[in-house]
Amino acid sequence: MTIRVLFFAHLRERCGVREIVLELPAGARVEEARTELRHRYEGLAGEPLRVAVNQVYVDNTHPLRENDELALIPPVSGGAPADERTRAVYRVTDEAIDTAALLSAVADPRAGASVLFVGSTRQQNEGRVVERLEYEAYREMAGAEMAAIGDDIARRWPIIAVAMVHRLGVVAVGEVSVAVAVSAPHRAEAFAACRYGIDTLKARVPIWKKEHYQGGAVWIGGCHEHAAPGEQG
Repeated sequence: MTIRVLFFAHLRERCGVREIVLELPAGARVEEARTELRHRYEGLAGEPLRVAVNQVYVDNTHPLRENDELALIPPVSGGAPADERTRAVYRVTDEAIDTAALLSAVADPRAGASVLFVGSTRQQNEGRVVERLEYEAYREMAGAEMAAIGDDIARRWPIIAVAMVHRLGVVAVGEVSVAVAVSAPHRAEAFAACRYGIDTLKARVPIWKKEHYQGGAVWIGGCHEHAAPGEQG
């Protein structure tokens, strides 16, 4: 059978491919695909990867079928409303993020509190002078993951609306890369839900960050940093 394999961020650069077609025996599982890929690409050795099949995270025992899409997800640096009471906006975009529009999207007469988190490119990181950030995403999956986080937020707190937007491409120093807004009847729930939203987004949504600094560049993800080919300091 034939499956499509997608590579992202530093894996794409290290292995030199964005996607390939992989032939596997009928009835193969994710583990067999990973084994075959490790044989082909030394750049996958030792990588703490997650795997998504058809835009859903799966484990190594998941069975593969003809024409499945298998995405290799390195550590990361995205609907519908959870129910009829909760409004939601989830988006990845190549455009500048309008934070005022995001607050407006969650505004509601029932809300006693609205909380907005804004993440932007800082000028220094771990002693390095940062020139810019560059974000890459598994677009088709990012929005679905944001929606799943929004559903979880709505189950945990009595929120009225939630919005999550992440920018892709180059983000200059001082510009906004990610924003999360939440409205709720009371401030305690709004603060808690907003913090959970950004923390979970950064840990779970398949978006990767490449940090360009004076003298080089690295992909930032999980507890690892990966120097971009030809850009080591």
